[in-house]
Amino acid sequence: MAYKYDKLIGRIIEKFGNRKAFAAAMHMTGESLSKKLNNHRCFDQREITRACELLDIADSEVSVYFFTLEVQSA
Repeated sequence: MAYKYDKLIGRIIEKFGNRKAFAAAMHMTGESLSKKLNNHRCFDQREITRACELLDIADSEVSVYFFTLEVQSA
């Protein structure tokens, strides 16, 4: 199961200017963030909570940013 993080990436750029700055604020490496955004690793609950705080994502919007499934072509 793969998630679509386009909206999250857009919010990261809007708030931090680039992924590297956001990764630093998250206390993770750019490589670790990249793996998560490319569905090679999963965000854990603590990381989702921290990201929402840093990016001003409301509780009601969490699913849109972190749990939108990629549509698989047949």
